[in-house]
Amino acid sequence: MPVKGKIEWISGPAVKASGMAASKMYEVTQVGEEKLVGEVIKLTGDIAFVQVYESTSGLRPGEPVLGTGQPLSTTLGPGMIGTIYDGLQRPLDVIAQKAGAFITRGVTANSIPFDKEWEFVPAVKKGDEIEGGTILGSVQETPLIDHKILAPPTTPKSKVKEAVKGGKYKVDEVVVTAEDKSGKKQELMLYHRWPVRTPRPIRERLDPEIPLLTGQRVLDSFFPMSKGGTGSIPGAFGTGKTVTLHSVAKWADAKVVFHIGCGERGNEMTEVLVEFPELIDPQSGRPLMERTILIANVSNMPVAAREASIYTGVTMAEYYRDMGYDTVLVADSTSRWAEALREISGRLEEMPAEEGYPSYLASRLAEFYERAGRADLLGTPSRTGSITLIGAVSPAGGDFTEPVTSQTIRFVKNFWALDARLAYSRHYPSINWMSSYSGYIESVSKWWGERVDKDWLQVRADAYGILQREDALKEIVRLLGPEALPDEEKLILDVARMIQIGFLQQNAYDDTDAYCSPQKQFTMMKMFVQFHQEALKALRNGTPLARIRGMQIIAPMLRAKFAIKSEDLDKLEALSKQMFDEFSSVSGVQEAKVA
Repeated sequence: MPVKGKIEWISGPAVKASGMAASKMYEVTQVGEEKLVGEVIKLTGDIAFVQVYESTSGLRPGEPVLGTGQPLSTTLGPGMIGTIYDGLQRPLDVIAQKAGAFITRGVTANSIPFDKEWEFVPAVKKGDEIEGGTILGSVQETPLIDHKILAPPTTPKSKVKEAVKGGKYKVDEVVVTAEDKSGKKQELMLYHRWPVRTPRPIRERLDPEIPLLTGQRVLDSFFPMSKGGTGSIPGAFGTGKTVTLHSVAKWADAKVVFHIGCGERGNEMTEVLVEFPELIDPQSGRPLMERTILIANVSNMPVAAREASIYTGVTMAEYYRDMGYDTVLVADSTSRWAEALREISGRLEEMPAEEGYPSYLASRLAEFYERAGRADLLGTPSRTGSITLIGAVSPAGGDFTEPVTSQTIRFVKNFWALDARLAYSRHYPSINWMSSYSGYIESVSKWWGERVDKDWLQVRADAYGILQREDALKEIVRLLGPEALPDEEKLILDVARMIQIGFLQQNAYDDTDAYCSPQKQFTMMKMFVQFHQEALKALRNGTPLARIRGMQIIAPMLRAKFAIKSEDLDKLEALSKQMFDEFSSVSGVQEAKVA
């Protein structure tokens, strides 16, 4: 029997209902005469506190609150790819047809099309053994995604009693009937539902040894992300978080991309919704939306749905991971999500912690980031998949000591800190190479060593060492001026500047520079390191620093990122040879003068 209570008290998105003693935590409820969607978030005796995912204006005490007995869940099946959802997995285009440009209260829509027929290719037959996670068949969801139909993770070991032949089926038609050892039958369809707050189970978590290649040099070479890793991009307003996330979403070598616009400004989200459908997938030449799912929950939408959008997105990402795909989810931004937690906590009159955020902020962030990982998956056939989570953080005034940023740092292994000073000097991506770090350098170095070059780790250390030394020299330069430095340290400043301009800076809107292959990244990085090594030798052999600064090869080295495409590595090798030849001539001239 569904639980039925009545509204006692309303405070913004929070509603207190009496007569709810039989309800459960996180149970979905229908609030008021209009049956607004809500979720039980606190129980005290027969009083339930419900967060309502729609506007509560006009609700009155005494209206009914009906418990559904079910937790907030996502509908998982073919038809999700290419869709733009709100925080509750309602497709915005379907809602627009029903209710117009503005979402009206109480409007409902199926998360996936139940009237569309899909060409189903079965993978099991009568008599086969199945269990949770077994691939029952497949549907070509888009030209880029072969959607595996999975037995729900809770399915016990069973024997297939009936299996349909290949053909066209709707998502709610039974394709497999199985019977477990106790004789209980289970009918499996092309879709199933899963609670958003419950992580989908896996067989075993694997080490994060494979890098998630983004084509962004500062990320891949200096602060690499692993498939199944966790990362954060904190930065003040205007530092380029959104463009960096767009670049990661477009170029990352993941099969399925999820972009959650969580509490962002409407105009920023509009850019995403307008731009993404026009982007072309660089790997296939097809529209990027054929492997992308967008969740739009902007700042003027009900605040409680903002909190749900994170869980909705990560549950869908886990579903595609369970098919054996590498998925990447970017959330823009977790600060707005935390602000939603703070507002609802305040409405519930909970004791506030630092800066008014609830005391459970850290545990909620941990719950979210813990759902990342590369895993050996349930069911047959054997397969692995990964889900990489990257959250943007928007600290007020760029203060990284505020609670959301400082708590996020505890749970992520990659920290890509955006710097307002770099952004204002037009250095993009404005990732501060001194404040940022990666916890995956050692684990992915084997992949780089085997696939790109065995010296990758040493060359990276040499290049980063130049930048670190330049940072240490800045204070001396600020106090005494560059002329107080010896020539070897002046050279450090020159080469660090070359690395910053010729390697770290990257133009997301340039056809050649927007994406840089791993091989090109390594060759460029090695070239700058070798320039420093050769220049140091020349200095010690008596070559004046002014002669090194005037070398003709420097300009082509700085232009290489624009002028040489990723596939033209022989041109980069030729550039390196020119550099060595010029150093030979410079040293030769100097030796002749000495003689």
